[in-house]
Amino acid sequence: MSPLLGDAERALYREVLAQGGRVMFREAMQQDPDATLRLIELGLLVHPFDTDESLTAVSPRVVGDRLSAELRAEAGRRLAEAERAPARLEPLTHAFDASGRRVDRTSVVRHVDGMTQIRHRLQQVESEAREEMLALQPGGARPQQFLRESLDRTREHLAAGISTRTVYEPGALTDLPTASYAADVTDLGERIRVLDEPFTRLLVFDRKVAVLPASADNSSAAFVEDPAVVAVLVERFERDWARAAVVDWHAAAGRPRPTGVPPELTGLLAAGLTQKAIASRLSLSERTVAAHLARLREHHDAETLFQLGWLMRGGAR
Repeated sequence: MSPLLGDAERALYREVLAQGGRVMFREAMQQDPDATLRLIELGLLVHPFDTDESLTAVSPRVVGDRLSAELRAEAGRRLAEAERAPARLEPLTHAFDASGRRVDRTSVVRHVDGMTQIRHRLQQVESEAREEMLALQPGGARPQQFLRESLDRTREHLAAGISTRTVYEPGALTDLPTASYAADVTDLGERIRVLDEPFTRLLVFDRKVAVLPASADNSSAAFVEDPAVVAVLVERFERDWARAAVVDWHAAAGRPRPTGVPPELTGLLAAGLTQKAIASRLSLSERTVAAHLARLREHHDAETLFQLGWLMRGGAR
């Protein structure tokens, strides 16, 4: 959003005040025509009479109150319009649904052929997601074009409150653009793990629609909406997710973040010591050690203390 007043407008207004609050219109236009017209537009400079060629400064307090009232009224109108928008579009929504785009619920799978058609259908399904997106993405390094296009979409999804989890293959760790992308989206809230086992590409949207490759070259995709089949595929994702390793993507991208945790504590944790033993060894209270461990778990996205210790020993690599 652009500022109400720029430096030029502020400087011109102050100069008019310094001249007693009045200036000739032609003089102001000669000095800075854009700033003059902007001040007139806002009402900070006015012609006191229709035939007067001078401009008079008006109190910013008066102008601010007027603009505030106008903006509140406009906000109210926009809010009312926003509430009416879905109803106004409802006839088009019915036409869209009736056009045959939606999968026939009596069928289990709908096949879509061709990368352009697959992409088009994916965009439609993705645009309707409201709660969760799950993805198994084999192949290691992600295509550069995908990374550029995906970052903004992921930012929008996470800002809308959509939970996003993804599983990569280990090759993603050694590809700097992919690791950098993963570090960026994990900062936004996405969770990405690495599974060192073969798995098949899978996308699941809101646990209602699942997408699978239907050919070896990925030129055909199966869009599944049968609840029972989708539930099985979600279970498969959760199984792989549970076995996948948590990764410090910032470190993989060459930009490690400080944790604020004493390095000797992480060393003791990696050695397998318990929270109580660490507290005793470092002469710290168990509460202090627990706080450090909580920070480490959040930093490394570790769900359990066991998993955190495993990560400290380099298990994520």
